[in-house]
Amino acid sequence: MKKKLTSGALVCAVLVSGALTQAEAQPQALAKPDPRLVVVISIDQFSANLFAQYRGTFSGGLGRLAREGVVYPNGYQSHAMTETCPGHSTLLTGKHPNKTGISANDWYDASLGKQVYCLADDSVVLAHDPKGRPVSPKNMVATTYGDWLKAVSPNSRVFGVSGKDRGAITLSGHQADGAFWLQPGFGFTTYVPPGQTAEARLKPVAAFNARMLADLKKHPFVWDYAKSPMDALLGGSAKRCRALEADYETGGRKWRAALPIPTATSEADRLRDLGGSPFTDQVTLDLAAQLRDDFGLGDGPQVDVLAVSLSATDFIGHRFGTRGPEMCDQIARLDEGLGEFLDRVGKAKGGVLVVLSADHGGADMPERLHEEGYEAGRIGTKAWLAALNATLRKDLGLAFDPLVADGGINTIDVVGPDRKALDPVEHVRITAAALALVSRQPEVVEAFDVNTLLTLAPEAADTSPEEISLRERMRRSAYPGRMGDIVVAFRPELVPATAGPTYVSTHGSPWDYDRRVPIIFWWKGGAPRERVLPLDTVDIAPTLAAVTGLKPPADVDGRCRPLGAGHDC
Repeated sequence: MKKKLTSGALVCAVLVSGALTQAEAQPQALAKPDPRLVVVISIDQFSANLFAQYRGTFSGGLGRLAREGVVYPNGYQSHAMTETCPGHSTLLTGKHPNKTGISANDWYDASLGKQVYCLADDSVVLAHDPKGRPVSPKNMVATTYGDWLKAVSPNSRVFGVSGKDRGAITLSGHQADGAFWLQPGFGFTTYVPPGQTAEARLKPVAAFNARMLADLKKHPFVWDYAKSPMDALLGGSAKRCRALEADYETGGRKWRAALPIPTATSEADRLRDLGGSPFTDQVTLDLAAQLRDDFGLGDGPQVDVLAVSLSATDFIGHRFGTRGPEMCDQIARLDEGLGEFLDRVGKAKGGVLVVLSADHGGADMPERLHEEGYEAGRIGTKAWLAALNATLRKDLGLAFDPLVADGGINTIDVVGPDRKALDPVEHVRITAAALALVSRQPEVVEAFDVNTLLTLAPEAADTSPEEISLRERMRRSAYPGRMGDIVVAFRPELVPATAGPTYVSTHGSPWDYDRRVPIIFWWKGGAPRERVLPLDTVDIAPTLAAVTGLKPPADVDGRCRPLGAGHDC
């Protein structure tokens, strides 16, 4: 008959068990990384600050990686436009956005007179909706680690999974066997190149989608505080997160930061809330593990790649900020979910190498920061741009607004009355006046003419990513035709975003809270190492290439970093 432990006995048993495990552990030879499965995990908007804030609470997958891996707590996205699309494009190409061609999430094309999405491609269609916004890796002019691998090992399999198209596609590359992202209400979708069918492209995820939707119908996801058996005994994540509840006013809207999130009344809002909750990461990890099982990734003699971009942290950071109860609960759930995911992919017959990082960081909402004594505030982007246009119209005698910022307020295009390209002479005249005007604004640290950035010589290759100049950060984001005419760096404490009902904070600046991200390499049997000096995200792909015997393209910006345990570069 089993004894029933009291609460105190259970706590003692847990603590004693941990002590016995450590005492009985015998020294083992360190394992050299020799993977047959490379798992790359990007946590969207997972800043180094967020990693440091919650690191002491990690007990699941994040805890395993942080305790047992080669940890760089000061990794950097070393470009200026710290957004999802360009950040993901650096992780497995070894190149900065000025070489990947992905300078921002969106840019303005003056020749067309409209905004262009970073992955736009009219030659394909979406598998779930032929009339939807078509996307593919076409605009990414660099190749990825998976592409390098497929070039020398055609039998290698490469899959990408994400809550966003720009997470799945930019990580998996041009030659992937599948790049899938979540479309709320449908399941995971992909793009369909000419000559292929939606049914064939969706075949790897069709059964998963059917099961997921059926389960969701029977058990609708309700976002409340995660609970564990230890919550009542030791004060776990639910108690810790609930303590962060508070009332706020953003953009004239009063709301309470707390869980559960009220159930939306309209179908559109319910789908939005579902996508912007921990549910997104839950099903993304589930699908990624299912693809590992279905295709035997890591079971064969070749090296396979599974790229996973987890989007919920970004959705939640935008909607609720980064330091409230919502993010607290998200990180607790993510930690637990990653633990289960690592257990599942660890069943691969060959060795598994896991790399974890982020596409960018993020700051908390300025209202909460202001309450804590920081000089944080907002810039009303529409009003700010309108004031610039009014001044230029008056000073230059114009009958039209010459400035547009449809690609984001950090990048400004100079256009004619039809919102298209101007005569070259007039374009130079207006751009010079606009640059001088923008540079005089008190909320601007510095503004740059993109043509100047495109002609700058790069700073020394061995310059630390934390020491590169603002100008160099901007240069690393500048790709011809995809970055506007004027690029703006606002003061660090100012958020260039207007608060709305589903948007209170953002990222995209050249400052460290948006650039600094953790980078972790982990494999079973490796020695834990804490490396506090900076590492650039473009170093990830060359390091993976060296571990798996590949030669990256000669023009990559990153370089291999020795992981130890017999791995050199």
